[in-house]
Amino acid sequence: MLRQWQWRFRQWTRRLWVRATLLSLLGVATAFAGILLDPMIPDDVEEIIGADSIEQILNILATSMLTITTFSLSTMVAAYSASTQTVTPRATRLLVSDTTTHNVLATFIGTFLYSLVGIIVLSMEAYGGGGRVVLFIVTLAVILAVVTALLRWIDHLTHFGRVNDTTKSVEEAVRGALESRREQPFLGANPLEDPASDVPADASAVTMAQIGYIQHADMAQLQKAAEEAGALIYIVAAPGTFVHPGRPIAYVSDDRLDPDAVRAAFTVEDERSYDQDPLFGLAVMAEIASRALSPGINDPGTAIDVLGRLVRLLALWRERPADIPVTFDRLYLPAIAIDECFDHAFTPIARDGAGMIEVQLRLQKTFAALYHMGDGAMRRSAINHAAGACKRAVGALEMEEDRERVRAAHKAVAAASGQSR
Repeated sequence: MLRQWQWRFRQWTRRLWVRATLLSLLGVATAFAGILLDPMIPDDVEEIIGADSIEQILNILATSMLTITTFSLSTMVAAYSASTQTVTPRATRLLVSDTTTHNVLATFIGTFLYSLVGIIVLSMEAYGGGGRVVLFIVTLAVILAVVTALLRWIDHLTHFGRVNDTTKSVEEAVRGALESRREQPFLGANPLEDPASDVPADASAVTMAQIGYIQHADMAQLQKAAEEAGALIYIVAAPGTFVHPGRPIAYVSDDRLDPDAVRAAFTVEDERSYDQDPLFGLAVMAEIASRALSPGINDPGTAIDVLGRLVRLLALWRERPADIPVTFDRLYLPAIAIDECFDHAFTPIARDGAGMIEVQLRLQKTFAALYHMGDGAMRRSAINHAAGACKRAVGALEMEEDRERVRAAHKAVAAASGQSR
């Protein structure tokens, strides 16, 4: 489990300006390195390798990098806009934190500043013959890095911001969250099966002053606070929960535990995060499918593709470990119910695709696949959602032939569960 500062540091490093700033500083430092290394290089080496042409090369680099960076930024913004309109605004956040884009733009900006500083230092005549040699060699390495970045960028632009690429990025983010939650369904705490009955009646409620979504909970910090006070903490608001001053985030068994120590372990922001909240990722996947099923886009193929990805994701839930270690013995947390996963993933698609026969048939096949792969809880959810989707389809489809096809597909799910009718 990541500590709060580690989680904040990870969020910080996902910003574009961080890598751009680091590479820019590296470029500036490299340009000045020639002055320090000047005494170590013999002056006659400059004539041998032609380092006297370095100023012209730096001028070309500075001019071209400014143009390429401006073009790349325009392309990036256009991809963000297209993703917002055709996929979902909630998925654009993953594009913004795309590491390939960050590395390429940081390389371009860093090269531009390196060239600019090199030209300025050359005009000041701060380099001797040895310094020009160092600058020349470094410039050759920079050119190689720029060419590599350009090739990566050209390949990346062929799919960057497209529907399939964005959907794949969301799937990978959800996969990471689900795998983490599968290994630690209670985030290292003790299981809290039913908060309504398992929380002691005399426990004190702790609420947040902020209004928003819990993005992260520092379980180690909560454990430390509970140990110091000799108390137990019952967490009733897991990451992804919308909280406000009237909704408890946790209950504590001992009044000696300072509520502020509990509040400090929770990070509340305006939006949900993919990291500790797999339900958010499933909801975004469903939102992509719903957007594709809207009359303005009318792309049932994307919805069918999303259903296939959802099967792969939810199949991870059946591979939970038999023995779940308890790392934080003074904490209690409810697990994510499989019914919640199905509600977030399939209800919007069943609703918005109720009048499309191809979507409804694939939905029934999806539920059949999850039924055969899942355990008891997943099978019950598959049966219930298959019945609900069939009911929506029968009420929305215009042709009786289509309604019969959906009923037949639903019978296959019902037959597998022994509920054929």
